[in-house]
Amino acid sequence: MYIKKNYSTREILNVTGKHFLWLIPYALSIAVLYQYTPLRDFHLPWLPLSIIGTAVAFYVGFKNNQAYDRLWEARMIWGGIVNSSRMWGSNIKAFVVDPGAGKNSEDVLQIKKVMIYKHIAWIYKLRSQLLVPTAWEHLSLGGIYGRDARDKMEHSGIGLYGEDITDKEIQKYLSGAEYKALTSFKNAAAQMIDLQSQELARLRKNGYLGHFEHVTLQGVLNDLYDHQGKAERIKRTPFPRQFASFGFIMVCLFIIMLPFGFFSEFAKIGNYGIWLAVPFIVVISWVYVVMELVGDYSENPFEGLANDVPMLSICRNIEIDLLQQLGETNLPPAIQPLKNVLL
Repeated sequence: MYIKKNYSTREILNVTGKHFLWLIPYALSIAVLYQYTPLRDFHLPWLPLSIIGTAVAFYVGFKNNQAYDRLWEARMIWGGIVNSSRMWGSNIKAFVVDPGAGKNSEDVLQIKKVMIYKHIAWIYKLRSQLLVPTAWEHLSLGGIYGRDARDKMEHSGIGLYGEDITDKEIQKYLSGAEYKALTSFKNAAAQMIDLQSQELARLRKNGYLGHFEHVTLQGVLNDLYDHQGKAERIKRTPFPRQFASFGFIMVCLFIIMLPFGFFSEFAKIGNYGIWLAVPFIVVISWVYVVMELVGDYSENPFEGLANDVPMLSICRNIEIDLLQQLGETNLPPAIQPLKNVLL
């Protein structure tokens, strides 16, 4: 997630500047043909071209609104995970009691510690699963689009952390046998919640939990299932391709037609009117390209790029909160932004 108030000129050019490499040559080539060939006789009336441009802007705006809704829903889901995680830690501390009236207090403390540790491992495992690229995400694409996404990831500093940080966190909070068992599950995060549920049932049976406490804690686990399912729905359901693809096609068609309307109008100024039109064409085309890019890079909020949900930072904040609930003082540092990007 980009956290600086405004993009700098350098950052804007890093994200969108590559498109000038084809917008400028295209506008100049049409200008040359329009100046020195019979193409001068062909032009598009300004009124229908402006109507097309307005229609494209409305369509792309609608698409961007829907893409933003996906991004904001994803952030709300992780906000719910934060709240439920705090409830889990607080309730485990308060509800798990020693059935032997204090004779095994160390055992009770260990039970609380293990269950909270398993939850910390769960949030990191969920993050890891959500970062697995899908076929429609930019990192899975070949050619210029895939390279561009990887370049953006490297520029923002995401590559400096490395994905092994998630695996290290999971190993830290699980036993060796528990960590090894995760490899046998297709959806390890969901199974980890199920194991927590089975542990609650065992604690209830052995007298560590009362009926009300058991029901309350199971309700928190059910909420976590709900949060995970909502996140998986966004991750595994692509933004409707008919909206995304046709929006891209419309922007391309408008940019292709734009010079033929501008040159005829600017030619009325005089001999140099055609050349004067070139920067206007480039800038207007660039604006439409940026509109398309904003929506395109907001569709997949769990892809791990610079503008996505900062799951690593959220996981670390939850980890710190839960460890402090346990009374531990050896806390990991909060995740700091790299190049204005919070991961």
